Amino acid sequence: ESGGIGALTEEQEVEYEKIRDAAAVASVAPRRKLQSAIRGLESARANAAKVAEERKECEGRKEDAERSCVELTKRKETLEKSLESTRSELKEAETTLSVLQKTAAEYRTKRHNIETQLDGINNTLRQAKDDRRKDKEEERILNAIGALKRHFPGVKGRLVDLCRPSQQRYNLAVTVAGGKDMDAIVVDTKRTATDCIKYLRDQRIGTATFLPLDSIQVPSSESTERLRAMAENDKRYRLAADVIRVSDESNRRAVLYAVGNTAVCDSLDVAREICFQRGGGRGGHGGESIKAVTLKGAVISKAGTMTGGVTKDDVNKAGRFSDQKLEELRSQKEVLETQKENLDAEAGRGSGSHTAKAEDLRNTIGNLRNKEQYSKSDLEYTKKKLKEQISLVKSSKKTFAKLEQQTITSEEDVTEANNLVEQSRQGVRDVEEEHFAPFREETGISDLRAYDEAIGKAREDFVKKRTDIREHLAKLTAKKKYEDDKDFDTKLAKALKKKTNHETQLKEAEETEEKLLSEVAEVKAKLADAESTLKQATEEEQAKEEVVREARSVLKEAEGDYNKVAKTLNSEESDLMVLRQKLHETLQKARVDEVELPMLDAEDMEEDEEQEAEGSQVSSSRSSRRDSTQSATQDSTASSQHFSQREDSKVVKDRKEAGKVDFSTMDEDLKMRRSASEEDKLRKKFEGKISKFTQEIEGIAPNMKASDAFNTMTEMVKETVDDFNTAKEEGRKANEVFNKVRKARSHKFNTAFKQIDAALKIIYTDMTKSSKHPLGGNAYLSLDDADEPYRGGMKFNAMPPMKRFRDMEQLSGGEKTVAALSLLFAIHSHRPAPFFIMDEVDAALDNVNVLKVCNYIRQRSDDFQCIVISLKDMFYERSESLIGICRDVSSNSSRTLTLDLTKFDRKSGGQKRSRGGGEDAAAEADNSPKMPRVIVGAE
Repeated sequence: ESGGIGALTEEQEVEYEKIRDAAAVASVAPRRKLQSAIRGLESARANAAKVAEERKECEGRKEDAERSCVELTKRKETLEKSLESTRSELKEAETTLSVLQKTAAEYRTKRHNIETQLDGINNTLRQAKDDRRKDKEEERILNAIGALKRHFPGVKGRLVDLCRPSQQRYNLAVTVAGGKDMDAIVVDTKRTATDCIKYLRDQRIGTATFLPLDSIQVPSSESTERLRAMAENDKRYRLAADVIRVSDESNRRAVLYAVGNTAVCDSLDVAREICFQRGGGRGGHGGESIKAVTLKGAVISKAGTMTGGVTKDDVNKAGRFSDQKLEELRSQKEVLETQKENLDAEAGRGSGSHTAKAEDLRNTIGNLRNKEQYSKSDLEYTKKKLKEQISLVKSSKKTFAKLEQQTITSEEDVTEANNLVEQSRQGVRDVEEEHFAPFREETGISDLRAYDEAIGKAREDFVKKRTDIREHLAKLTAKKKYEDDKDFDTKLAKALKKKTNHETQLKEAEETEEKLLSEVAEVKAKLADAESTLKQATEEEQAKEEVVREARSVLKEAEGDYNKVAKTLNSEESDLMVLRQKLHETLQKARVDEVELPMLDAEDMEEDEEQEAEGSQVSSSRSSRRDSTQSATQDSTASSQHFSQREDSKVVKDRKEAGKVDFSTMDEDLKMRRSASEEDKLRKKFEGKISKFTQEIEGIAPNMKASDAFNTMTEMVKETVDDFNTAKEEGRKANEVFNKVRKARSHKFNTAFKQIDAALKIIYTDMTKSSKHPLGGNAYLSLDDADEPYRGGMKFNAMPPMKRFRDMEQLSGGEKTVAALSLLFAIHSHRPAPFFIMDEVDAALDNVNVLKVCNYIRQRSDDFQCIVISLKDMFYERSESLIGICRDVSSNSSRTLTLDLTKFDRKSGGQKRSRGGGEDAAAEADNSPKMPRVIVGAE
């Protein structure tokens, strides 16, 4: 036995073959019966599968119908809710429009009242000269403070700008109490004050007083509270710090430093009482001296000195605090302007104005009405569709019941056929058993089928191994023959020859290597000498560079000293030039005003000339030395300009004339050098005296030319009035012409807009209607500003069939294309064009919409010609001519192919078709057209 299966002898093998043939002959009839039963089983199973498939399809249709019923029911409920919501929104929009119209009327009334009040306030402020200009000194100070604020964040501003008296009657008293500290600049720290002073000095802006909040000394809180308590008991005076308001409480220390514990009294008697009489003499208030200021500007200092009277400068300073009435008017003006801005903000501008909102509401109402109409039609369609689906569900249920019965029957048929197959198989086994049973008992093999399978597999393995051995033997035989045919002698001779050549080349290479090594040694020796020479030269160069570096440092220090001296010299010369300019202006003004200056005698002039000659010699020697120094530094050109001013003829003349003036009669204090502010005060003092004397002189001598001046001004006023009337008339005429042009422009635009809008609705409806949607879609145009259309934009909205309102950006590509084509054809209806060129407008369209566009173009082909570049077959089929572009291989260029489709009868079933084209077809097409054509070109 092999593998658990017994082996047969050759006689048994022969006998087994005979028995197997006899069994096969005997089982022919049972096998035929078995095959028939198997075919019946397959037929029953196919029938059962078919019934199951039909049942499954019926069940799917039933489920789809039920799902459609549920969806349609929900859609019906949604449409009913949407219709109800649309009606409520429509009612709300109509109510809102009515309210908006009332609000617009109220807005116009309020705005008119506010503008009337503003005009009155502006007139009052102009009459009070509220827009008076600041003098140059004030502007200079404000500019300096602005520059300090930009450079140093800690600068607060002038104290007079940071505080304000609580009442107008305290203006003068607060100004006198604060004194010069009211013009001081408040800063946060002492460091900031130091930086500001340095900045003013570097920029030569001027001088200023600074009050650093972190280091100034203020009165103690105990003394302040004690004086405040006394002032509360006596209402005739109060602390100056209490009548001053500050915008930021952090600046209160600066106010306390400026006014201290100064008391503001109603009169001078009250000031005397609190300073001298109360408590017995000075220091009566607990031994503490008090500074008192009256409302009229009188002062009693802590030392007991009294100062009375008010200068013009004090009045001007007191006037810097804004008048209470003007402040109230300005505040009221700001409030009214704020109210006006709020009204304008509420009313909006452009698309947010009342007019635009009303137009939007009107458009919304129109949209809601359209939406209501479409919702009604959609609801009716949904109800109809729901009835159809309910009927489909009922019929599907009946069919499904029948198919279930057929399924049961087919399953029973399959069971019966399966039983019959088993019986037939058993019959075949019984017939074979009658023949194989004695042989099995004789051989002892229990399973002959397993024996056949095992023996057959062993035979297949034997044949496969034998085939593999034969193939391997053939490969070895071929390889042996190849090796026997090889010529090793020739190859060996070639290898020996090659070896000899290589040895010769190796010997030559060794000789060359020895020569190169000797040359390399010589080069290395030369390189070592060159490196030593280079090192020595580098050391010498470093030593010289060190000397040059020291010389440069010395030169740099000398140049720095020279620049400092030159800067100082230039500054002094600038001051000298300013003084010379002032001298020239003074002498020139004296000549113009015919002022006689006191002159020196001849003797005194000779002495002065001798002294001046000596001084000029000394100065010329100094200038010559400076010129030589400047020429040595190559900067003589720029500096000589300043020294040549001394030799200027005007300067020499002014110096001689100034030398003749006798200054002996001038007061000594006027000869002293003063700062710029002191000079300005002195100049203003003299100018005031001159103005006063001039007014007295003019009062004594009347102006004899006043009548002529009045006549001249009268003529000028008359001419101005005539010019004004002429300009007014020209403006009126120009306004009339402008109104006519604007009216004509608006009329033309509105006419075109209405015509295009009406055509758009019709065209879009035609291009979107179908059997399922007989009403089609809706599209319309709307203006942002109907009154002034050129100030706003234009909106284009389209609602495809069975879809709610949405923006154009939310539509699909095909819906946008149909809407754009509708707008294009609508504009064409207003001002027709001779032909259209469309480049792949159907790219985003499906076949249904492509067919609609084709049909529309063919309907309008009597009005215009249309050239369409397309890749859709539907356009080809419905066009009148075709143009194709291809490559001509022979000429390596493009070639045009044309085909006139009007020659072919489409009604004949397409029997006549042509595949040719070219110039002949194009010539025939050119000779035939008497009507516009639709041409389709393919890229």
